[in-house]
Amino acid sequence: MLIPLLVVGLVSAAIPQVGDTAPDFTVKDTGGTSYTLSEMVKTGPVIVAFFPKAFTGGCTKELTAYRDRYKDIEKVQGQVLAFSTDDAETLTRFKTELKAPFAFIPDPDGKVVNAYDVKMPVVTVSKRYTFVVGEDRKVLKVDEGKDAIDPTGAIVACPLRKGGAAKPSAAPAGNTPPIKAEPPTK
Repeated sequence: MLIPLLVVGLVSAAIPQVGDTAPDFTVKDTGGTSYTLSEMVKTGPVIVAFFPKAFTGGCTKELTAYRDRYKDIEKVQGQVLAFSTDDAETLTRFKTELKAPFAFIPDPDGKVVNAYDVKMPVVTVSKRYTFVVGEDRKVLKVDEGKDAIDPTGAIVACPLRKGGAAKPSAAPAGNTPPIKAEPPTK
């Protein structure tokens, strides 16, 4: 009975959670530019967005939403890396079709997908997960499934650096989350 519990514990604990240190990686995007997570977080938060398959409904909706909100991401000095197990050629076409201003990272062998433990069972395809990674590679926010399609939570979770611009509006009109009032100072 103890062995199944240990196996379940190892599997369920592998997906980085808020407060954990995100696995580091060095990858190349569809244009051949290299990105190293531990270096990127020195200049601002990184949104690591895993999506299952290019040109599918949910993935198109997700990455179009990131494209449409990219100015808000830039205002908080954020960066986006969109990962899929699709090959570079497919992701190049997808990025071009979407006119996306951020990097698309092919991970056909699933190395980064496996490091974050977001691989679907049996096939080398990632589940839909978004991680906001801050200074020292600390995970600030995790969204999965349909919650990862809307970039609002990821954008709001991006901390501002000293000297950064004001935080953007968190959501389009009508979808603004409640704001917690600060207690008055004496």
